[in-house]
Amino acid sequence: MRALSIAASGMQAQQLNVDVISHNIANMNTTGYKRQRAEFQDMLYQNMERPGATSSASGAILPLGIQIGVGVRADAVGRVTEQGGISQTGNAYDLAINGRGYLQVSLPSGQTAYTRAGNLAVNADGQMVTADGFSLEPSITVPPEATAIQITRDGIVEATLTGQATPQQLGQIEIATFINPAGLEAIGDNLYLETPASGSPNTATPGSPGFGTLMQGYLELSNVNAVEEISALIVAQRAYEMNARVITAADEMLQSTTQLR
Repeated sequence: MRALSIAASGMQAQQLNVDVISHNIANMNTTGYKRQRAEFQDMLYQNMERPGATSSASGAILPLGIQIGVGVRADAVGRVTEQGGISQTGNAYDLAINGRGYLQVSLPSGQTAYTRAGNLAVNADGQMVTADGFSLEPSITVPPEATAIQITRDGIVEATLTGQATPQQLGQIEIATFINPAGLEAIGDNLYLETPASGSPNTATPGSPGFGTLMQGYLELSNVNAVEEISALIVAQRAYEMNARVITAADEMLQSTTQLR
């Protein structure tokens, strides 16, 4: 009886679906988080009678055939990269990207990571860093005598120094875009790495054609919609329950078979 294994694959698929939904809900308040979506596909079919096969010596062709599916399997867990909401924080080192693009971050391994989380700070050396202490790329150093920091929409960082009326330019923030941002590899800590699926990064100053702009004193919120996630959770739960009932029904049918005399 195929029903047992088919329903079991359905339960496993919905378990994965619930795992993805729970991860989205857990990150509802994570800065710059992009929600994920589980995607499935039907598994290999068993052909008892292939459609289009000859059914008689006269050359008659079967219009339908008999194909029995063997269940469902996970195809991918995709990332939805649509823009999240923008929240004002008033912190001069908070940056939100309005539009396409990722901030570039230098990891201790020498790799370049990418992030949408713009909750930046300044370390003991005056470098602008992420919440985990990873410096921006290219690096920008704020002098200790700076009394105010201004970051323009196109990424120019300026500092007002003590005793000087004219702001001093400290550097230029660049952002990166990808042909397929959903193909980036998430490594945690709001960071992503380039992969062959994402393609190579294209870097430019914010506001360039095809690139977003920076908003100082703002942060991008998660793009998780609580109502949609709860609705998807209910649907996944009901699908799991229905597959469990199929297993119960198949078990009862097998039990009836074993009791035949």
